[in-house]
Amino acid sequence: MAGAVYPAVAVDVVSPQFCVAQPMDLTISRKLMTLEDGTFGVTDLNGNLLFKIRGKVFSLHDRRVLLDAAGNPIITFQQKLLSAHRRWQVFRGESTDSKKMLFSVRKSSMIQFKTKLEVFVAANSKEDRCDFRIEGSWFERSCTIYAGDTDNVIAQMRRKHSAQSILLGKDTFCVTIYPNVDHAFIVALVVILEEINEDRSGED
Repeated sequence: MAGAVYPAVAVDVVSPQFCVAQPMDLTISRKLMTLEDGTFGVTDLNGNLLFKIRGKVFSLHDRRVLLDAAGNPIITFQQKLLSAHRRWQVFRGESTDSKKMLFSVRKSSMIQFKTKLEVFVAANSKEDRCDFRIEGSWFERSCTIYAGDTDNVIAQMRRKHSAQSILLGKDTFCVTIYPNVDHAFIVALVVILEEINEDRSGED
């Protein structure tokens, strides 16, 4: 946006290589025609593929791997079994070793009418206060990601409605990522948010 003022918040949870000085608009689609079923694709405004998110078949956990466009694994995220708050854990590479955990995401309360998730980086073992939070409306498929308990926005997501997405029945989201914010991190949060929302069975 011309003339927009962005907060001076630098976020590089996964890697500084995924931070750029300008805001980025990405499109996340669950069913890109060029990808196998069950895989998300992430493209820029020009349609260039930046990331793929692949599901792990026959896994005891709900597990997904974020890959770059060349297919190299960046992070692995999986749902923690027997977790009351629908916790997901995110690890570097294809590892699920606790020593390589980068961050975790959980629902802020067990029963929710609006979406609210809390994000804790691995170093924050006490979890007295979240490092990031996600708030939004599941029905409208929109959310805002904030730094900690502040009003500093680092990314925003909205459902994309287009003739193509309606025709193909795709789950397609537009994400605006603020400058100097790790876009691999934001993509992982949006996918986890969608997985938690897809899992809404009243047993949360």
